[in-house]
Amino acid sequence: MAAAATGESDASAKNVSTKTMPLQKKASATGPSDKSEQKTLWWLLFGVILALTIGTRFYNVTVPDHVCWDETHFGKMGSWYINRTFFFDVHPPLGKMLIGLSGYLTGYDGTYPFDKPGDKYNGTHYEGMRIFCTALGAAIVPMTFHTVWDMTSSLTASTFAAAYILFDIGMLILNRYILLDPPLIFFMTASVMGMARVSRLTQLSASFTTGWWLWLAFTGAMLACTISVKFVGLFVVLLVGMHTASDLWDVLGDLSRPISYTARQLVARALTLILLPVLLYAAFFYVHLTVLNRSGSGDGFYSSGFQSNLLGNSLYNVSMPREVAYGAVVTLKNHKTGGGYLHSHNHLYPKGTGARQQQITTYSHKDENNRWLIKPYDKPVPDNVTLVRHGDLVRLEHLATRRNLHSHREQAPVTKKHLQVTCYGEDGQGDTNDVWLVQIAGGKPGQAVETVTSRLTFYHYIERCVLTTTNKQLPKWGFEQQEVTCNPNIRDKAAQWNVEDNQFDKLPSVNFQVYAPGFISRFLESHAVMLQGNAGLKPKEGEVTSRPWQWPINYRGQFFSGSDHRVYLLGNPIIWWSNLVFLALFLIIFGVEIIRYQRSSASGSVATTTTITPVRHPADTDGNKWRLLRAGLWLFGGWLIHYLPFYAMGRVLYFHHYFPALVFNSMLAGVMVDYVTTRLPGWMRHAVLGAAMAGLAYSFALFSPLAYGMRGPFSHEPNSTLAGLKWMSSWEF
Repeated sequence: MAAAATGESDASAKNVSTKTMPLQKKASATGPSDKSEQKTLWWLLFGVILALTIGTRFYNVTVPDHVCWDETHFGKMGSWYINRTFFFDVHPPLGKMLIGLSGYLTGYDGTYPFDKPGDKYNGTHYEGMRIFCTALGAAIVPMTFHTVWDMTSSLTASTFAAAYILFDIGMLILNRYILLDPPLIFFMTASVMGMARVSRLTQLSASFTTGWWLWLAFTGAMLACTISVKFVGLFVVLLVGMHTASDLWDVLGDLSRPISYTARQLVARALTLILLPVLLYAAFFYVHLTVLNRSGSGDGFYSSGFQSNLLGNSLYNVSMPREVAYGAVVTLKNHKTGGGYLHSHNHLYPKGTGARQQQITTYSHKDENNRWLIKPYDKPVPDNVTLVRHGDLVRLEHLATRRNLHSHREQAPVTKKHLQVTCYGEDGQGDTNDVWLVQIAGGKPGQAVETVTSRLTFYHYIERCVLTTTNKQLPKWGFEQQEVTCNPNIRDKAAQWNVEDNQFDKLPSVNFQVYAPGFISRFLESHAVMLQGNAGLKPKEGEVTSRPWQWPINYRGQFFSGSDHRVYLLGNPIIWWSNLVFLALFLIIFGVEIIRYQRSSASGSVATTTTITPVRHPADTDGNKWRLLRAGLWLFGGWLIHYLPFYAMGRVLYFHHYFPALVFNSMLAGVMVDYVTTRLPGWMRHAVLGAAMAGLAYSFALFSPLAYGMRGPFSHEPNSTLAGLKWMSSWEF
């Protein structure tokens, strides 16, 4: 950060390019005394912002002393890292690893259960994890100041951009708890700060200096960290990529430099912004998969081979028969990414969902209801060892309930184009609809079925359909497990299974550790499972979800803490609604200025041909205006990239998903405050800016109870002290 305070004034961006592009910066001169004064003012403002940030963020940071909102998830995952227990989550690992590391370093032993919101910590050392997340969230404010300074060289824009983040109640709340949002927004903001700094150094002819290389590597590292916390980090990767392409285009157009200079710039950025992030991203997963080496709740989401790497898993260093024989007790795992185990339980399908026979589902956790006895279709299990082979007709008997896997001409409960699959019969006796043809993918007649490695299809002999699982979740009567059907489309890619556990004493056992996959295979499988899990996220009953159109208008918040100490995530309405005003104002002003420039250029061309008089470019006379508009354009692009894609997402969405986009909107607001006041007389400009800053600070004080804790009646109840803050009926605090 010290590099940003080298005393460059608003006009000291010594752009090496002299091309007349409308968004290009233009240098002007200032004296040494001006630089010294501005440097002093820069540090003064930065210090004030830093002090206010620390005061507002860390005030009562350990209150309340109970689990708040999603701390129940990410605190628990931090515990699993400390205990080295494997789990499944839809997000990449870095944020949770950092939470676990911060807890470990501050004395937390990983034993607290984090069962549900509202549970008291009761002496658990949770403070280190909460303070760590708060520190990351607090750093967003000074980084915002630094970013806007590098983009605009304007202290006014930088100060108001930081103030818009500093005084926002929503940003304060979201960054004070054990969540993934603080590291996500921290790394995203750091990436943009690095992007702006590299661009400024390039314009100041400081390319290939030590500082330039360090900032370039810093940017690449922050990009890797952002996407390693959540996949939405791809949005900032896209933004930095576009900005880098723009910088390279400007470098290419600088005729004072040889073409080899552009080539060196391209190679340098490829190494630091592509290769370095890829290597770091893979390294984070390597650490993740190395640390989590013990069997846990997430095993069943992964393939049998993946599980064989986990200590304590039934497949770890296990010895089982290589082939599958009649009379073996087996578990069948669906071979698709994230596929569960073929499962049944002693509950019937309800009325109106086909035959009222025993339910069949897939279930991602291991239990006794996943075990099946494999039998010949037409006789008892033979006494001698007889292997199951490609093309055999078999029956599968559910070991716990003694009923056979069965299908018939009834509609499946959810996927109506498929047939229902049930368990049917008594004491292992059923009918011809229990018969299945076993086929090995790519198998040959007589080829024996092998444990783990054989991919099997179970073809229904009567109904001519294949046993499969859909991605659809059953209602509560099916315990929200996955639907199993018989699909008439026998090419269904989800209709492949493998034998995972194989219990049969009459065959010799072999050690399956030789089939354990290496890091690359586990790395790729982890991503396939995470992406599938993300796409399948559905809201839980009673959960407060929202739609993207509601976010910018601050339509509804959500409770972080209930009970007698209520914390309600809601944006500061003064900041959020003025953000929208400045967003619209930027689009209008930018559009008008571009049209004016285009018309000016056109008239200048005519004048040149008739009078041979060169036309001055707008940037020659008003470089500050175009510098602000150029910065505003990139910040608007950052907001758009981080907001618009949510409209296309099918997964469940929440209010907090908007906050990365909010950072860009707030920085844009700071730029526009400077732009719209810069032409006012000095006294009026200072008065307007002072009143605006006072309004932001007052609105923060007004709504601060939402962040620091509310007690007493709710805002809609009689005699509530919060009634005056309920500006919208949809607010529920």
